[in-house]
Amino acid sequence: MSYNAYKFHIGIDVSKSFLDVAISNNESLMKFSNNDNGLKDLANILPPRKNSLIVLEATGGYEKFAANYLRRKKFNVAVVNAKRVRDFARASGKLAKTDGIDARIIMLFGKAFNPIAQPLISETEDHLQQNISRRNQLVRMITMEKQYSEHSSAAMKKLADKHIHFLEKQLTLVENSLKELFNQDCILKDKLDRLDEIKGVGEITAMNVLIHLPELGKLSHKEVSALAGVAPFNKDSGQNTGKREIWGGRAPVRAALYMAILTARKFNPALKRFYDRLIAKGKPKKVAMVACMRKLIIIMNAMLRDGTQWEAMYA
Repeated sequence: MSYNAYKFHIGIDVSKSFLDVAISNNESLMKFSNNDNGLKDLANILPPRKNSLIVLEATGGYEKFAANYLRRKKFNVAVVNAKRVRDFARASGKLAKTDGIDARIIMLFGKAFNPIAQPLISETEDHLQQNISRRNQLVRMITMEKQYSEHSSAAMKKLADKHIHFLEKQLTLVENSLKELFNQDCILKDKLDRLDEIKGVGEITAMNVLIHLPELGKLSHKEVSALAGVAPFNKDSGQNTGKREIWGGRAPVRAALYMAILTARKFNPALKRFYDRLIAKGKPKKVAMVACMRKLIIIMNAMLRDGTQWEAMYA
């Protein structure tokens, strides 16, 4: 739907138990339970689907149930970054914060910016996202326990090591589940195999990129760089030219690319030459790393878009 085409905007502030709702054509604030019955009551009083945009903040996962329920009912639903909404509230001079005020602020944010409504993801995509999130969580927990074990007493080290062993078993189960989900989808499996060919990009890195950036292969090089959070943005004012900085984007993709480049800058001939050339020109290591990350995601995008192999691109 084109900009300003929505007649109604609905802001929903989500908590674990309740939904506070503000509708652009209604001064009253409404409250519903964050469950099937509450959402059924909400859907019955909402304006016509085609003319309405529902906006929710990302709140650590509590918003997913409501967002997916409303998407299944064919409503246009956009989940937006909570920081953008708070910045909008401060810019509007709205400093007070309650659930009702938040719902109205979210509604006004939607009315001002018309964020793009996201489609309902498939069951497979949902399972992939849950598994990769759980894997990343387990990796962080294992790292923390290993750090603790290094400096603890013998008794505490024994307990920590036992926990690490349990977490590693869980990690293996989750990774096997991820592989099985990819194997069940021939298109996803082909994409995974292509990206896994790149030296420095392991199977898990490729999975992270494909799950968190499903648009890969359908974007321009500028769009994919921005979505991955590795596009440099200007910081100029008047006659002053500031340093270009990366900003925004999808943090899990950026983290996966960073880990890949740590290996690729040493063992991938094409990326190693690119990295060494930048260092030879006097670029700081951090700048060279980000440039390699940007080059890598652009290469991945081109490989999936054109159906090419890594060897064919750099023969």
